Amino acid sequence: MPDKPLSFSATCALLVLMAEDWELSNPELKEKYGVTITGKERTALNAGGYVDSRKQGRSYSHVLTDKGWHHASELFRDGVGAPATGFAAAAVRALVAGIQRHVSRSESSLADVFGRQDSATTPPTGVEETITAQEKTVSRASDASVATFLSDDVETSIRKAYAQLADGPNAWVSLTRLRPLLGEAPRELVDAALRRMITQPDVHIVPWESQKNLSQEDRDAAVIIGDQPKHRILIGA
Repeated sequence: MPDKPLSFSATCALLVLMAEDWELSNPELKEKYGVTITGKERTALNAGGYVDSRKQGRSYSHVLTDKGWHHASELFRDGVGAPATGFAAAAVRALVAGIQRHVSRSESSLADVFGRQDSATTPPTGVEETITAQEKTVSRASDASVATFLSDDVETSIRKAYAQLADGPNAWVSLTRLRPLLGEAPRELVDAALRRMITQPDVHIVPWESQKNLSQEDRDAAVIIGDQPKHRILIGA
């Protein structure tokens, strides 16, 4: 059965949690935005599976679920159903449409725009700087196995592994599943190949939209591109 459409106020609450990409309590929401997620809005978001809410003392804290992230993606793609009049509703519609244009133009995701960075695991290096550093590491390596894996061979292995794992055309495959199929290819060369491949028109490598439920294995398998860990790959049109 299709999910019941959210009210405009519940939709706005969902968008606030998406933009924050963080668990927020009602007191924090009140202090920062002058609102709380209570009553019909909280009930609808919880019942639809878009938001997890838990009692903390006398108040609630809220965090967006994977389904909530997916619904936000649909809202950005299809547009927000908002009241026909009023500047607040017009501003929401205009901002959502503008961000969607950026996401489509840059072939990124909402997580690229709103996702928080983990400074403890994400070094602030640019794509080209990172590639250069990895290539220098590989060139200095004395292990004979490193020398046998040329970048073209690694890219071929990545494409074959993707084809083996993909459920169909234009399917997303997690790097957690892909890396074990690359045999003894050194991590440095695999990551360098992925960074080169992302510049190719048929390759897309993005983060998971919701970072909250990632396992440690998922985090370890990510490739750092720019300043962000990316967890899944699509090879296709």
